[in-house]
Amino acid sequence: MSPEDEAGFDVSGRLLAEERAGDNAPPLSVSELSSLLKRAVEDRFGHVRLRGEISGFKRAGSGHIYLCLKDDNAVIDGVMWKGGAARLPFAPQDGVEVIATGKLTTYPGRSKYQIVIERMELAGEGALMALLEKLKQKLAAEGLFDRDRKRRLPFMPRVIGVVTSPTGAVIRDILHRLEDRCPTQVLLWPVLVQGQGAAEQVARAVRGFSDMQPGGLLPRPDLVIVARGGGSIEDLWSFNEEIVVRAVAECSIPIISAVGHETDTTLCDYAADVRAPTPTAAAEMAVPVRAELLAMLTEQGLRMDRAVRRGAAQARERLEMQARLMPTPDMLLAPQRQKLDQMSDGLVSGLRHRVADARAYLGQAGGALRPALLRQYVSRAAERVDRLRLRPDYLTRVYQDRATTFDRVSRLFTSVNPDLPLQRGFARVMAGDRLVKSVAEAQAAGAVSLHFRDGAVGASIDGDAPLEKPSAEAISTPSRAPRKPREGKGTDQQDLFS
Repeated sequence: MSPEDEAGFDVSGRLLAEERAGDNAPPLSVSELSSLLKRAVEDRFGHVRLRGEISGFKRAGSGHIYLCLKDDNAVIDGVMWKGGAARLPFAPQDGVEVIATGKLTTYPGRSKYQIVIERMELAGEGALMALLEKLKQKLAAEGLFDRDRKRRLPFMPRVIGVVTSPTGAVIRDILHRLEDRCPTQVLLWPVLVQGQGAAEQVARAVRGFSDMQPGGLLPRPDLVIVARGGGSIEDLWSFNEEIVVRAVAECSIPIISAVGHETDTTLCDYAADVRAPTPTAAAEMAVPVRAELLAMLTEQGLRMDRAVRRGAAQARERLEMQARLMPTPDMLLAPQRQKLDQMSDGLVSGLRHRVADARAYLGQAGGALRPALLRQYVSRAAERVDRLRLRPDYLTRVYQDRATTFDRVSRLFTSVNPDLPLQRGFARVMAGDRLVKSVAEAQAAGAVSLHFRDGAVGASIDGDAPLEKPSAEAISTPSRAPRKPREGKGTDQQDLFS
């Protein structure tokens, strides 16, 4: 015994781990322990079947499915890889009870155990019906089953598209029934009607017919029939898939759902425009009976002929009655004939009166045309011409007026000539091209030019030199004798600088 043991210390409280004699349990790493647990669980539970309710369902972007399976007392995680998820015959949802087949394994990253699901099935018909009812309520809430969406079927479709299996008895029944009633062109889109991938094929076929354009290589159907024979609810489950129901509801062509027998009902029936109890009944709904149609057309033709004949006879009778009530042509034209006679009689007398009036007017006009009157008219015209003739005294007077006006304008022009004051001894002070009007402008210019009558000289301005004031005699204005007015028109305008 070591000194620590003798002293009563617990060996588990040692600071450093050390191997003891006889110890056959070497320490394991966490990874080693997780690997041992993984092998033990997988060897012991390599194949299990679990019954439980789906919870926390999630489909990852990679295509894998993650969920939990639970009952009243326990829960286990589950995963289903992409390949198995693509083969599922139904769409898993929370709350659905299923039976999952797979193997147990561990997930070392979280110290959890889980089941890797290889196959998953609904746990009995009750679970299947619960899933069906849940999907039905969801689609009904979106309005896919509303009556307002239903459309009337065409009375006489020229082309009918059929979505069904090409090898079953359904297509033969449809073709045989159409041949008996009214031969019509049929386009078959072959699909699987049960099993893996059946729902995708049916949905693709319905959308394919809906996307066809008029005038293409194949004629666009006027009516589509989705058909399948009878079977169990598992056999008909493809027509309960959401992808099929949405494709039928969104189809732009009127569609008949004929899935199963009369007692079978699928969600496809609710989404279609019309539900047929059987595929044969769908063919009967699609087209009328040709013989009955011909008989109806014949009857309609006879009724139309009788109606036309009866209408023509009634119209003839009404015309004859109206003709008897109408006046004869002689009665209609009698007033006009009488009026014509009166106007004919008045025409002769009117012409005579007109000629007499014309002769009287001519006599009056001829009597007015006498030579004395003509000579008087010519004399008055000559006087008017004489008054308009240009006489010499009139021209002389006009010329003198124009000369007087010209002389007045000429003297006014001379009086405003800026060089005229220079003739009397004045000078014009210029600073370049600018006229100097004040002492301040002259001092600011410094150098100016003085313009006299016989030329110009330069001058320098000294702003400090005193200015001598002119004498009173120099600035006094000499008196001038008034000018005599010109003879004739009175006093003319005075010269400002004379």
